[in-house]
Amino acid sequence: MKLRPSGDNLAGYAFISPFIIGFLAFTIIPMVVSLYLSFTNYDLFSTPQWVGLGNYIEMFTGDEKYWTTIKVTFTYVLAGVPLRLTFALIVAMLLNRASRMVGIYRTLFYLPSIIGGSVAVAIMWRNIFGNEGTINQLLFFMGIDQKIYWYQEPTSALWTLILLSVWQFGSSMLIFLAGLKNISPEYYEAASVDGANPFQKFFKITLPLLSPIIFFNLVMQTISAFMTFTPAYIISKGEGGPLDGTLLYSLYLFQKAFNFFQMGYASAMAWVMLLIVGILTLILFKTSKYWVHYESKEG
Repeated sequence: MKLRPSGDNLAGYAFISPFIIGFLAFTIIPMVVSLYLSFTNYDLFSTPQWVGLGNYIEMFTGDEKYWTTIKVTFTYVLAGVPLRLTFALIVAMLLNRASRMVGIYRTLFYLPSIIGGSVAVAIMWRNIFGNEGTINQLLFFMGIDQKIYWYQEPTSALWTLILLSVWQFGSSMLIFLAGLKNISPEYYEAASVDGANPFQKFFKITLPLLSPIIFFNLVMQTISAFMTFTPAYIISKGEGGPLDGTLLYSLYLFQKAFNFFQMGYASAMAWVMLLIVGILTLILFKTSKYWVHYESKEG
């Protein structure tokens, strides 16, 4: 007995076919191709030559700049993500209070997240921290005559990127705000009756009940931070300077692929990054049972 697809099934397949075709064409197939290319020497113009683990061996043992970009990227992530989430939570708690202007404030704080990844914002940020930029002008009005050359020293240059990342806290803020709205006021009322102060309420009520939201934001923002490219490219003018101080992993991968035409090496870098992000995400999930608290657990 043959089973023939019904009209409803055919209609369903027709509706999901754009997604399936797009997923195969722009995700699965490119991933498979990049995995193959990671084991080859490929310059975009000639036939790929199989080198086995040569790209990975060169990456870990022969490329000193690779370890520099690992250090820079981890510094960017470990400094930027906590600061970003901290500011997002602080602003969310301020906006959680009733106010007639709260809707406008939410929009204003969310705007940087919408436009923050654009080239125009990166150019603006580079000019703000320029030698004659807004920051140095403000320092001059405050009585500090000595200019700070932000982009001539690796540490200060990297911190301009971190500050730009922190400034784009709007999406995390809205998620935190939604989580705060779901915390029942009865918890705080009961704590007030027991004589709890604001700090005790925050650490004993707000943080535990908000921990699933914190966990979600932490995972998403960590992944997003590792993929940061546009600000580093624009601010450093594609070079990752000074002294490779802003050479994020994604920027170095871009240089290898499109400046030096080492597409096989760049593909290997992409798969190592996928492995690094996957391991960090797994660690976050494994450790979440010690600090993420849920109101109810099924089973």
